[in-house]
Formats: sequence, structure tokens, C-alpha cells
Amino acid sequence: MKASGRAYKIGKFPFSANGRARTMAETQGFVKFVADAVTDEILGCHIIGANAADLLQEVVLAMEFRGASEDVGITVHPHPTLSEAVKEAALAVLGRPIHW
Repeated sequence: MKASGRAYKIGKFPFSANGRARTMAETQGFVKFVADAVTDEILGCHIIGANAADLLQEVVLAMEFRGASEDVGITVHPHPTLSEAVKEAALAVLGRPIHW
């Protein structure tokens, strides 16, 4: 991203702040979004931790349709689940995480 000169924003949410991760004793890791600074289009996502492969599919689908981090952030995610960390990271791009 930096080499391209494209302006971007980052949103990150740690598993240690996620209720399901805490009850599973899987608090190591995080979800991190990279989004265009102007359009909010999702440019990439890093998920490190428990069930990362299962969580990534939501972001891949959003990216396929050139979705924004806000699109993921305003989507309902069940509670308590690890997928809430994806929602929180998406909202963090916009400076609006709920549980952090």
C-alpha cells in the first residue's frame, strides 16, 4: 500500500477484547482491516488467531463486491462469536469500535 502512494486507513481489534475468544482461552491474535482513506473500500484484511480461516470468508465476499469497511461494520454479527472481532475491526477503521 505504501509503495502505491494510495492513502489508506487501518482498523484493528484484538481477540483479547472479544468475549468468545476469552471464554475459549484463545485471546492471542487480532483482526486488522486496511481500507481506502477516501472511499472506505476494503483493500485487505489480516486475521491472526483462532478460526482465522473461517472468519476471513466474510471479508473476501465483501471485497469481491468492492465493499467498504462500513458495510461489514453495520452488518449484524451474532453475540457472542469470534465474528464480532471482524465487525469491531471494520468499525475501528471508522473510529467507531463498540467494545474497545
